[in-house]
Amino acid sequence: MRSVELTVNGVAVVEAVEPRLHLADLLRERLGLTGTHLRCEQGACGACTLLIDGEPARACITYAVLCEGAQITTIEGLEDDPIMVALRRAFTAEHGLQCGFCTPGMLITARDIVRRLPGADERRIRLELSGNLCRCTGYVGIVRAIRRVLQEVRSGALAAAASERRKLGPVGSGRAGPAPGGLSVSPAAAAGGDKRGAIADADLGLAGRKPNIEIHQSLVIARPQAEVWTFLGDVERVVPCMPGATLSAVRGDRLQGGLAIKLGPIVAAFDGEARVVRDDAMQRGMILGAGRDRLGASRASGELEYRLSAVQGGAATRLDITVRALLLGPLAQFGRSAIVTDLAARISEVFARNLERRLAGLPDATQQKAIPAASLLGAVIAERIKNALARLLEKFRR
Repeated sequence: MRSVELTVNGVAVVEAVEPRLHLADLLRERLGLTGTHLRCEQGACGACTLLIDGEPARACITYAVLCEGAQITTIEGLEDDPIMVALRRAFTAEHGLQCGFCTPGMLITARDIVRRLPGADERRIRLELSGNLCRCTGYVGIVRAIRRVLQEVRSGALAAAASERRKLGPVGSGRAGPAPGGLSVSPAAAAGGDKRGAIADADLGLAGRKPNIEIHQSLVIARPQAEVWTFLGDVERVVPCMPGATLSAVRGDRLQGGLAIKLGPIVAAFDGEARVVRDDAMQRGMILGAGRDRLGASRASGELEYRLSAVQGGAATRLDITVRALLLGPLAQFGRSAIVTDLAARISEVFARNLERRLAGLPDATQQKAIPAASLLGAVIAERIKNALARLLEKFRR
């Protein structure tokens, strides 16, 4: 095994990999970035095309260890790129996709054409696309889509910075600069120490990165607002209210702890750090955190905002919570379903019950060592089936 440090979609990544591991497998299996598709695994079909140091490359024939210090950009990292936004719009208008398997790699190649060859005609576009195979469309719609975006560039409706290939040689042979948003490898990693050491301040929270999970929850706690606010300031009492959460150290506004999740045979145990910020005047707070799964390859960073308000004439407190998180690795697959919101609501209910009981001086209603995601998920699915059947019966009655 060999350690490799690289930046993926603006996020600093440190992984221990086999020398023969391809970049595509690292992205898909370790980081959960499945927009990089695999088909031929010989560099011929173009489905795995991505950017290495800003230049298109084949991920299926690039060894991960050769990307030391490089900046990797996948289709997921180009979601807000202006040229990519215009291309997606044009592909839709011109029917430039059918099954969609080739589309991620095709879009990245199309973006390169727009940046590098703003004067390209249809013949040159087809030549540039010859390394990306499409078995559905016959390329007609794809070519029309690219020509449409090139026309936007020529008319001045779309700005496209020219591609600047800095030197000859294989793509990725250079070294990337600092990651966007000021992200950096932790001091321990930079010194060649433990890659799973302390988390740097700059890595807590999202630091300008786009989350792949965003959840809004509201809870009503049957206790006065002042009492709830005081309680939330005592992290040693709050953390045990969350099933699966543990607190190992408190140093000023910095916390160290863990969170265990069990979903059938899948077990994750995150170790992480967080920083707490509280506004007593506004009765609101924020927690910035980051963690790594010590049992697997998943990583998470996120921000939790909360605000208190009095309800029921001051007899109860409403707790509004917003969670924005970036989950990377195998567990990122679970963040792509809307069902995660329902699952979070169930976990929030457990947290609220435990919080109320602690405020009342009673023991927690649950003592799980890990979040029982499987049972909670089963309850969510059962509720959804029940609601679907109710809607179906209502249609039959009409």
